[in-house]
Amino acid sequence: MSTELFFQYIAAGLTYGFIYAIVAIGFNIIYNTTGIINFAQGEFVMLGSMTAITLNAFMPLPLAILLSVLITMIVGAIMEMLFFRWLESPTVLRMIIITIGLSIIIREIALAIWGENVRALPYFTGNEVTSVSIFGAHISPQVLWVIGICSIVVVALQMFFKFTRYGRQMRACAANREAARLCGINAKNMVTLSFVLSAGIGALAGCVVSPITYSQYNMGVPLAIKGFTVAILGGLGNSMAAVAGGLVLGILESFSVWIMPSAYKDAISIAILLLILFFRPGGLFGRKEELALKEF
Repeated sequence: MSTELFFQYIAAGLTYGFIYAIVAIGFNIIYNTTGIINFAQGEFVMLGSMTAITLNAFMPLPLAILLSVLITMIVGAIMEMLFFRWLESPTVLRMIIITIGLSIIIREIALAIWGENVRALPYFTGNEVTSVSIFGAHISPQVLWVIGICSIVVVALQMFFKFTRYGRQMRACAANREAARLCGINAKNMVTLSFVLSAGIGALAGCVVSPITYSQYNMGVPLAIKGFTVAILGGLGNSMAAVAGGLVLGILESFSVWIMPSAYKDAISIAILLLILFFRPGGLFGRKEELALKEF
């Protein structure tokens, strides 16, 4: 393998790895606050990109992205208030089934609104033929946008959870919800905020990656599977470890094209997920007891 091709695979792996990591962080935010796995997380990514594409026909791209993120955050809040807030001591399995049902409903609504056509946002800078050379590899500037924005999101979330009032309250709910209630924290509002944050970062990721991967009503399903794989790989609930897990999966997928047909690329995430669940269910950086699936 030539040096140029090697770095080309690395760049592709980093791009997809950061996307998977952002989806996994969305899983972790809701899991830490509620103890459930939101299998509608991939639909937040789809909604963000598809909404931005529609809005971009009437307004500048930055404003379209901002509004699409806000709209998706509102959808996340409505989802939590309508389908989760009223539940009294629900089981984890019941809530997970609700998220799967919501994923199907959102996908069908998206199909009715946008149809089956494949769409894409314009490149933030340059176009599909513009490239920059890094170590001999020709990389689209949009790849740098993906890596840069996703990195900023990860750092911003860490600062939010450590240094802001609401971030500390969410961490308190994650540690012990009953104790947090006794301290005067409104746990239900923190759950709503977790859905809002999860929807917002998912929508932003969808907008940033849309020029490269394109967008379609059913794009959320594979992203949800890979995001869940990365969340398990890093240790469910550990957002920083999700970044490492995302990069590992992205690079493995990228180099897999070199040794096997590209049609088998998606099977890698399923194989990794099964191996982790069998041999290290707590993830590479987590503990076995952290895995919510044990409650089934």
